[in-house]
Amino acid sequence: MKKKIIIAITGASGSIYGTRLLEILQGIDEVESHLILSASGALTAQHELKLGKSAIHALADVVHHPKDIGATLSSGSFITHGMVIAPCSMKTLGCIANGIADNLVSRAADVVLKERRKLILMVRETPFNLIHLRNMLTLTEMGAIIAPPVPAFYTQPSSIDDIVNHTVGRILDSLDIPAADHVTRWPGLSH
Repeated sequence: MKKKIIIAITGASGSIYGTRLLEILQGIDEVESHLILSASGALTAQHELKLGKSAIHALADVVHHPKDIGATLSSGSFITHGMVIAPCSMKTLGCIANGIADNLVSRAADVVLKERRKLILMVRETPFNLIHLRNMLTLTEMGAIIAPPVPAFYTQPSSIDDIVNHTVGRILDSLDIPAADHVTRWPGLSH
């Protein structure tokens, strides 16, 4: 049985993270990707990546409309392996932290939390204000993983793709999905 992974792309900057996750998951036979692309996420991806909705939809195995509260993802009886919100806007973070399940992104995240599955939020904002930090603390206490896309420079990246691939690979690590081709492992310091 394939691992079902939910990828949600919201309106924060960093749509490349969600689309790269989908691209990588396309090549993994054991995974079935479920996409939720918010209206704001589609606008941001168009601006940042010059990708239209249909191009992003084509990267996923299954596409869910962000307003479809009756979708399979809105029920805990639909077994998923986890959910990644990449990028996660502060609005989405706040809705999830406060139980406001008014669209499929926040409802699916609520289901993942209540079923004790993995919820990974690639929060995108800087600097954080106290409300952001409190919402992140609330979700961390509920079991979510807060994973801002902060680059690692020990990998000696030579391009934006190197940075994005490493960050996305670390997200896949958190989901127990092999990401060997995308992560440079820390070798330790030689003495």
